[in-house]
Amino acid sequence: MPLVLVSFIQKLTAPIPRTIQMKRVITYGSFDLLHYGHIELLRRAKAMGDYLIVALSTDEFSASKGKQAYFSYEQRKVMLEAVRYVDLVVPERTWGQKSQDIDKYGIDVFVIGDDWVDTFDEQLEGRCEIVYLPRTPEIDASRMKECCDTEEARVL
Repeated sequence: MPLVLVSFIQKLTAPIPRTIQMKRVITYGSFDLLHYGHIELLRRAKAMGDYLIVALSTDEFSASKGKQAYFSYEQRKVMLEAVRYVDLVVPERTWGQKSQDIDKYGIDVFVIGDDWVDTFDEQLEGRCEIVYLPRTPEIDASRMKECCDTEEARVL
């Protein structure tokens, strides 16, 4: 085979250098009773990068925090996957996995609600940018859950 042809084939089959680096963002939560405030958080998180990963609390992890989700992990995962801002949903199984996820997924920005301010700074400082977003003021998820627990909501 002529050397020119070999060189041409090598160029065609060589990996394409990554000249444009995707900015990867991750957020965490239960996202139970998905609502406008969740969508706003996801929209703002996605605006900080090119690829948004949502680490969704598993049913077992929620139980270890003393919480029980209204919808199962699989149901919540399906709902999040339907949101256009979300590129990937992964399970959140432990508190400590955040630093592992930063490395595993090549995360540039960690985003979470401002009710968690300073909680993850020590664990993640120097690994990625940490952003605490303000909550959507008109949303009260606790009130929504109370409503769902009423007899009237169960009939619906």
